[in-house]
Amino acid sequence: MDIASACLVGQKCRYDGKANEDADVKKMYEQGLVEPVCPELLAKLAVPRCPSEIVGGDGKDVLAGRARVMAQDGADITQEFIEGAQKTWQIAQQCGAKRAYLKSKSPSCGCGHIYDGTFSGVMMEGDGVTSVLLKKHGLEVIEV
Repeated sequence: MDIASACLVGQKCRYDGKANEDADVKKMYEQGLVEPVCPELLAKLAVPRCPSEIVGGDGKDVLAGRARVMAQDGADITQEFIEGAQKTWQIAQQCGAKRAYLKSKSPSCGCGHIYDGTFSGVMMEGDGVTSVLLKKHGLEVIEV
C-alpha cells in the first residue's frame, strides 16, 4: 500500500480547514491502495492553522538546519514540520509504500515547486520537508 496526502482523499486537514480532493487519489483510497497521511496533523498542528512557508530555502535546507518553516504570524514551526515528516516516513515504512501521492506547493508535501517564503504567492523550485525526507528514503513522490 502506498501513501497519499490526506487532503487529497477528501479529509479537511489543510491549513484553512478545507480539503484538496483529487478524484483519482480518492478512488485509490476507496480501493484500499493508499493510506492517507497529513504531516501537519501528525505533528499535532491545529486545523485550521496559520499558513506557513519555508523561509531561506526548501525542505532539504530545513532538514539540514539552514532554513526554517515559519507561520505567517511569525511562529517558528520548523520542529513540527520535521516531526510530521518523520512520522509520515514511519507510516510509509509500516505500509511498505513505494510511492507517495503528495499535495503540490505545500511546505510539507510540495514536490518540484513550493512558495518562496514571502507569503506573496510567489513560487520557487524546491520540495517540501516531507517530500525531501521520503525521496531520501527512496520513495517515488508524485505531485498531485
